Amino acid sequence: MNLDLAPSPADDRVERDSAWRKRKQLFAPRKKIFPKRVKGCFRRFKSIVMLITLGIYYVSPWIRWHRGPYAPDQAILVDLSSRRFFFFSVEIWPQEFYYVAGLLLMAGFGLFLMTSALGRAWCGYACPQTVWADLFLFVEHAIEGDRNARIKLDTAPWTLGKGVKRVAKHSVWLLISAATGGAWIFYFADARSLASTLFKGEAPAIAYSTVAVITSATYILGGLMREQVCTFMCPWPRIQGAMLDEKSLVVTYNDWRGEPRSRHAKKIQASDRLVGDCVDCNACVAVCPTGIDIRDGQQMECITCALCIDACNGVMDRLGKPRGLVSHETLRDYTSNKSLATDGGKKVIQPNLIRNADGCFVQGVRHFNCWAIFRPRVLFYAAIWSTIGMAMLVQLALRERLALNVVHDRNPQYVLESDGSVRNGYTLRVLNMLPIPRKIDIRLEGLDGAMMKIPQLSAAEGRHFSVQAEPDAATALKVFVTRQTEDRTVREFQFVIADVKHSGQATYHAAFNTPGAPK
Repeated sequence: MNLDLAPSPADDRVERDSAWRKRKQLFAPRKKIFPKRVKGCFRRFKSIVMLITLGIYYVSPWIRWHRGPYAPDQAILVDLSSRRFFFFSVEIWPQEFYYVAGLLLMAGFGLFLMTSALGRAWCGYACPQTVWADLFLFVEHAIEGDRNARIKLDTAPWTLGKGVKRVAKHSVWLLISAATGGAWIFYFADARSLASTLFKGEAPAIAYSTVAVITSATYILGGLMREQVCTFMCPWPRIQGAMLDEKSLVVTYNDWRGEPRSRHAKKIQASDRLVGDCVDCNACVAVCPTGIDIRDGQQMECITCALCIDACNGVMDRLGKPRGLVSHETLRDYTSNKSLATDGGKKVIQPNLIRNADGCFVQGVRHFNCWAIFRPRVLFYAAIWSTIGMAMLVQLALRERLALNVVHDRNPQYVLESDGSVRNGYTLRVLNMLPIPRKIDIRLEGLDGAMMKIPQLSAAEGRHFSVQAEPDAATALKVFVTRQTEDRTVREFQFVIADVKHSGQATYHAAFNTPGAPK
């Protein structure tokens, strides 16, 4: 009798190991990218944006703005100790946090607006990751040379020269990162005094730990990881598709005029064969900071920096061909031109269908039109963005710089005096939001026959008092209101404060509790 024996556990393990080795890898090692420096209008614009943004970041904490003797003279300051935010002549108090919310809304709709109109232009020019990575690439290019020199240096064995260049590069990167971390903490304290204590080793521990964290993040993200942050860590590439439509401008390889490619166009043309404008020089790939080939179509890694346009335009100029093989195009225009070059999709791309005998494009070819940007979606985002901005400006212009907060005593809610009168206690906080001392008039309105007493100011009772409010501070006062009454209901009245010399008034509606009043 023959019995089918089950495979042993050892045989199962061998089969599983064999299957695992045959299975396709779930990840691939990073391929180093060595972007080539390029000249052109987009490269100049990118450099200008980098200089402006970095200049604003590093210089802003050192700008002085005189606000008088009672306020800090740093133009931009997040004063955590007094819970204030100073931006030149604007001062934001904690209760005015809605201005910060408004700025966040403007930033969000501004990003939607830019993406709908120009694709990922924010990522390509103004994103902090892009700006610092571009700065680090500039340092790398200055020390190690252009693309070919860096590739050769990377594959070369370690020598003294290679070691010196690598140490110099990373040292400059670390200095830039440390300056970035140092500049960050200068926004949260007086930059001059903090810088002095920082270098003397007398600054708080939180300052040094913050500098260390920002320095490490800048060095790792901007210097070591670079394009990996945009490709794998940033969520925006995965969201931007919802912001684009057929009229959004994106960097596009116009294969309808570039195909078929050829590196020997003159020889092929001599044999009466048709070729496109692309000479397969890979210049667009060499300059891309994320290492993609724009000729493969729209890709998530593309940050719309348009450096490939500069590179391709330079090649076209040398070949005597019109610019725009790689350009900003809308999907609508690209589709129309592609249909024209393929005879409505019936053929492969035919260069003779889009050019006349003299080599010029035929009349039906669509070209870039800046008016394509102005469409309902873009105008909608622009309207929302502008409305929020105008509302904040109007609120800033009309906001009152004098405020009053009142808290009724909870225990006891009232006191019955020996003469039959009823006394209620309140805590008043007079907020003087100007950096100057102000004489504030406090008065009682309503509640006939009631008198108030402020022990901090006077032992006498009255319905009117004056207090000197400290500059840019809240002045707390204990106030007692007394009234002879047989009325057992809750009565409302008003505390009113007003600036004696300047315009400004605030009113608070308070309640006067009596025995037997409904709760």
